[in-house]
Amino acid sequence: MDPKSNNLANRPQSSSPATTTKVQQPKPQALPNRAAPSAIQVSTRQKGNPILNHVKLVPWEYADIQADYVLGTTTCALFLSLKYHRLRPEYIYARIRLIAGKYNLRILLVMVDIQSHEETLKELSKTSIVNNVTLILCWSAPEAAHYLELFKSSEHAQPTAIRTQQAQSYRESVIEFITAPRSVNKSDAASLMSTFGSLQTAINAQPEQISSVPGWGEKKVRQWSSAVREDFRVESSKKMVAPPRDMNLDTQSADEDSALDRGMEDIEDEDAEEMLLASAQKASEIQAEQQSPGEMTLTKKNTQEAEEGMTEGIMDALSKLRERNG
Repeated sequence: MDPKSNNLANRPQSSSPATTTKVQQPKPQALPNRAAPSAIQVSTRQKGNPILNHVKLVPWEYADIQADYVLGTTTCALFLSLKYHRLRPEYIYARIRLIAGKYNLRILLVMVDIQSHEETLKELSKTSIVNNVTLILCWSAPEAAHYLELFKSSEHAQPTAIRTQQAQSYRESVIEFITAPRSVNKSDAASLMSTFGSLQTAINAQPEQISSVPGWGEKKVRQWSSAVREDFRVESSKKMVAPPRDMNLDTQSADEDSALDRGMEDIEDEDAEEMLLASAQKASEIQAEQQSPGEMTLTKKNTQEAEEGMTEGIMDALSKLRERNG
């Protein structure tokens, strides 16, 4: 066989343009979010901080970070001692500027280790509001460490973890109502309901009857009785009605006028005018009853003057009330 023909036979045949396949490009895929480290990242600035000796529930490690503590992908914390803040008040402001906009939750953990701290905390509170920083106060190193552990352990917790559970049935609602007073537990609530049969009967029962419930001692009976008999409505301001004024204007003092004004400020606006008019009418009736037959023959002029003097204080109060209401 001819060597040339053998080489032609071994040469790969070129495919025709009709049978050529196009190269398929891979589709871009979204990469999963990078998981946060399981340990608290601690800045090297915090070496020697006694807080680290009390962080035991979660691991921690040193890292090159701008914040003092990184508690998750979106949470960081800065630590500040008020003693150090008094020496270098500009320090914390520079640190806050470094982490501005880099975390969703920025915590300023403040150690209150001085006596007169009110003014300093007011200043830091204002700074926290302006820079969208959450201010947390602590009074000891274990307390500060507990806050760090709590934020780290709750990094992936759902909002429902701190949401109170609503009662799903009538029985649960009744038990929740009965256990509102301290020292009354669920078993006590069950004993109370089994003894009286209904919540209304238990509320209206006398303390002597409640003391016969199994497991109910003197303390529980006293707390339950005070809870069910305590007024639900708290009256923050009592209505004060000015008494009828004496018709002898010469003996009235400035203290009575000021007392009337204070009384009208304490009552509701919608009732003030009605009460003033009722007081004026009552005062007129009292004056008419106290007049003798001889006094009834006053001249028209004297009667008008007496009426004007009689209602002077009331009309002043009405005028003030109408000006206040616009």
